[in-house]
Amino acid sequence: MNVSLLIALASFCLAASITPGPNNMMLLSSGATFGLRRTLPHMVGISAGCAVMVLMLGWSVGGLAEHLPGLYPALHIVSTAYLLWLAWRIATSSGLHEAARRGGPLRVVDAAAFQWVNPKAWAMVLGAVGTFARPGHMSTDVPLIALVLMGVGFPCIALWAGSGSALKRWLRHPKALRSFNVSAAMLLVLSIAPGLWRDAQGLLDRQPAPRSPMTR
Repeated sequence: MNVSLLIALASFCLAASITPGPNNMMLLSSGATFGLRRTLPHMVGISAGCAVMVLMLGWSVGGLAEHLPGLYPALHIVSTAYLLWLAWRIATSSGLHEAARRGGPLRVVDAAAFQWVNPKAWAMVLGAVGTFARPGHMSTDVPLIALVLMGVGFPCIALWAGSGSALKRWLRHPKALRSFNVSAAMLLVLSIAPGLWRDAQGLLDRQPAPRSPMTR
């Protein structure tokens, strides 16, 4: 993988990791509820879980998708629907402290396992593998993608957890919390808008061209 492709991969991982999503919203909540130090296992679990997904999906589902061209669009539709639902839940939430009812932050294993039911993680991993893993180089490109995703993604998710910890006192005020929740929901919707636009363009491109009157 050449330098330009690595830079593009790192940029993709940065955009995918730092934008709002289920992981980052949970980290924000955990940071605000338990603090940054106690949220560290949660962050490690997200990074490790995504790396394992890259390895497993890159060497299995990537080949399956070549025979099932509708797999990626179907996963993206499910991911988009879930994220829109999540945005609504965030906007209408009465607080960020739902995690406190669990009695503690997520453990490494719990956070890693969550990635398999996280639509954004599926979309991110499949997008990275499908875009940057070169045919004939899967054995080397897939582990490299996993390493880049971990290296670029960890500081991004740490920023969300740290932000939650820093905002802990401010978010105790109902008006501030309401403003924050609505802003986070809007950012989440904006983060999936480019994907919706690409899907719409793809549907238009697959539409048959209208026949001219001369050919009827």
